[in-house]
Formats: sequence, structure tokens, C-alpha cells
Amino acid sequence: MIIIAEFFVVILKVLWAFVTAGAKWVVRPKEKSVAGQVCVITGAGSGLGRLFAKEFARRRAVLVLWDINSQSNEETAEMVRQIYRELDSPMPKDGPVGGVEEVPPFQPQVYTYVCDVGKRESVYSTAEKVRREVGEVDILINNAGVVSGHHLLECPDELIERTMVVNCHAHFWTTKAFLPKMLELNHGHIVTVASSLGLFSTAGVEDYCASKFGAIGFHESLSHELKASEKDGINMTLVCPYLVDTGMFKGCRIRKEIEPFLPPLKPEFCVKQAMRAILTDQPMICTPRIVYMVFQVDLCMYPFLAQRKEAMNNNEAKNGI
Repeated sequence: MIIIAEFFVVILKVLWAFVTAGAKWVVRPKEKSVAGQVCVITGAGSGLGRLFAKEFARRRAVLVLWDINSQSNEETAEMVRQIYRELDSPMPKDGPVGGVEEVPPFQPQVYTYVCDVGKRESVYSTAEKVRREVGEVDILINNAGVVSGHHLLECPDELIERTMVVNCHAHFWTTKAFLPKMLELNHGHIVTVASSLGLFSTAGVEDYCASKFGAIGFHESLSHELKASEKDGINMTLVCPYLVDTGMFKGCRIRKEIEPFLPPLKPEFCVKQAMRAILTDQPMICTPRIVYMVFQVDLCMYPFLAQRKEAMNNNEAKNGI
């Protein structure tokens, strides 16, 4: 009888999930406020990380930017400060008796840290600095990523290890650094910026695909662990975009019969879609939606690899190697 009862409970939960999912198509969920919340973004010096920083700044979050490149990280910070300055003007609001009073100017809050997420000692020491200098972290955006750009048999072992460490292992370390306090407070949000290549693979980027599969596996397992611990105040969002035009895969070409329908994504569009998912506590977002369906892209990376190899050969020729 107990087994039958549990079976019906599961059926009801599944049906309710379908109902709530359908309702979201009709009534768009309200975005939550992140104003004043501390948001750590790894790989904030360029690409999607920079765009995430700007989007969270527009929503008045306290930004903590991590990147291995100090100069590019500071450039992002200056962009964030400019957004803060644009927000830094008195705004009217309804007073207690329906009048209008002035809200104090918003104070810019952005912090930069040089951190190599590929080294766990760097992650843990930087995390400790953040806790000491900024405070506890509310939102963690695991965004940093690299790609080697070599065929498997041509790829140095060091680059394979680097790809796995930055794209996957770093997520373990950043999460271990900030999750304990989230659990204590039952409050937080962890975002994994993965890739469609972590859902299905393609030829020529074995290390990259493996690292993204690993990141997604880590994310999903941790999601289940949080649900089992009944920590309903901690949310997780998995971001799986299709190829994004950030320059990381410059030269990549998918099959010509598909390319007109699936050009590389504009980074701004990708991040806006991801932000919508994060701010509505959506567990997963694939961009575009057709990525939810697996399609054939076996040779799409070959032009990218060829271009990368040619560039390296040209550099070696210039250096007289």
C-alpha cells in the first residue's frame, strides 16, 4: 500500500509540474530583486562575464569581479561604475502618506580581484578576501572558461588539463568556498554557465566537450543534493547557450544546410536570456530553444581548428621557430 501511495504522489507531482510549466507560458513570472546582493562573477574581464556584470549592475547588485587578467577586469569594473553613476540620481517614491520623498543616491559598489580559478589555492584565498572585504556572497556566477583549439592528438596534455580545471574543477572550488554560508542562511543562487556542447558533442573539441559535460553533471548533482537537504532558499540555474559570437570559437562553421537557421548567438541576447532565467529562478535555460533538441554538428569545429592552427604556425614563423 505504501508503494502504491508513493506512486500516486509521484504522478501528482509530475502532473503539477506540467501545470506550473504551462502556466509560465501564459503568465510570465516576476523577476526577483538583486539590489544590494553580493554577486561574484568569474571570468568577468571579457565576453559573457563582462555582460553579466553590466546586467547585474543595472539591477543594483554589488559586483565582485574575478579574472586572471587585471587590466581587462578593471575595464569591466569601469563600465560597471559608469552604470552606477547613471543610476546615481535621486528618485521619487511614494512616502508614507502618499507624498514624494527623495531616495538617497545609489552608492557605487564594485570590487575587483585577480584570481586564477584554475588554481584552487587562488580560489580559496580570493574567496576569503571577498568575505573579509565585501561580505558574504549571495550569487555565484561560474562563468570562466577556456578552449584549447587543438585536435586531440595535437593537443598538449597541459592544455587538456587546463581546460578541464578551468571549465569544470573550478566550479567545485568556488562552490565549496561560498556554499557553506548559503546553506547556513538558506539563501543564495549558483549559476553554471556551461554550453550546448555539454549536452551533445561534436568532433575536434574533445577536451572542451568533456569539461562542459562535467560542469553540467556537477551542477545537476548539486541541485539534487540541495533539494534533498530541503534548502529551498538556494536556487541554481544552468545556462546552456549555443555557439556565442564572443571570438572564443572564431572560424567555427556548422553544416551549411543548418547555418541559415542557426547563426552564432549575439552575446547580448544570450546574456539577457540567461538573466531572465536567473531572476525568475528558472532551473535551466537553453538558447535558442531549438538547442533542447539534439542535432547533427559533427564537423562544425574543423574550420575553427584549422584557423587556430594556421594562426599558431604564422606566429611560429614570425618568431623564427
